[in-house]
Amino acid sequence: MTLPPLTLYLAAPRGFCAGVDRAIKIVEMALEKWGAPVFVRHEIVHNKFVVDGLRAKGAVFVEELDDCPDDRPVIFSAHGVPKAVPAEAARRMMIHVDATCPLVTKVHSEAARHHEAGLQMVMIGHAGHPETLGTMGQLPDGEVLLVETAEDVAGLSPRDPGKLAFITQTTLSVDDTAGIVAALKQRFPAIIGPAREDICYATTNRQAAVKAVAPKIDALLVIGAPNSSNSKRLVEVGRAAGCAYAQLVQRAGDIDWRALDGIRTVGVTAGASAPEVLVDEVIDAFRARFDVTVEMVETAIETIEFKVPRLLREPA
Repeated sequence: MTLPPLTLYLAAPRGFCAGVDRAIKIVEMALEKWGAPVFVRHEIVHNKFVVDGLRAKGAVFVEELDDCPDDRPVIFSAHGVPKAVPAEAARRMMIHVDATCPLVTKVHSEAARHHEAGLQMVMIGHAGHPETLGTMGQLPDGEVLLVETAEDVAGLSPRDPGKLAFITQTTLSVDDTAGIVAALKQRFPAIIGPAREDICYATTNRQAAVKAVAPKIDALLVIGAPNSSNSKRLVEVGRAAGCAYAQLVQRAGDIDWRALDGIRTVGVTAGASAPEVLVDEVIDAFRARFDVTVEMVETAIETIEFKVPRLLREPA
């Protein structure tokens, strides 16, 4: 049987970023140092395959610190936590390790610096997302105003319109965020922004790669979890760049083959918390159905690495 021809365009960069890589390593090193169980507050990263793998090694995932015993280590997820969480862990004299991505920590520091200077913060982010909750939780209630869209800017009621600064979630759409920032600057000309944008290098790079792939393809598959902000943004970026069909899949088993009937070119990328093994799985699924030619579309080379906390590098 002759298989129909198909060209797979692999976007690069894709998959794990330095912050995700570090967070997973932190859980693995904690299990090596202290043995199982090690507790993790919230999913360490938003990917079921990764979380299930760590759970099999002895990690226990919980949503709140109240669900953790005092005598076992607890790790805070890559998304960051409100300031009250490590304070409570310290009060309970728990061993706690912060796996917050250093680029998220940078945003936390910006917010604290502006607050000390007497500025009220505007955060561009998604309500309820762990990173947004963690960042807003760095400051007292009422000190951070949240906007999700450019339309939300009109409804802001700051304490003093002349004393504002803005920060953003690190995993947003670069293009959508630019529109919200423009709306903020138009309404509040004195608003202060970050010296360099808060959207992280990995999010920016993955979105740029999708934009480069989009004109070449009939369909786009983004490998990532439904609760992964950066993965969902990649789907949106693909559609905005002219890709009529863009689907978020967790694994090869989620691919809607009927929707791909008759197509000849497919783009494949992966969100920042999706491991490369899942990309390989998707490629193998295509090879079983098509005569596949794989082409790489690379728009950047990433070399960033983040160190794990010293506590894990010291002997037990």
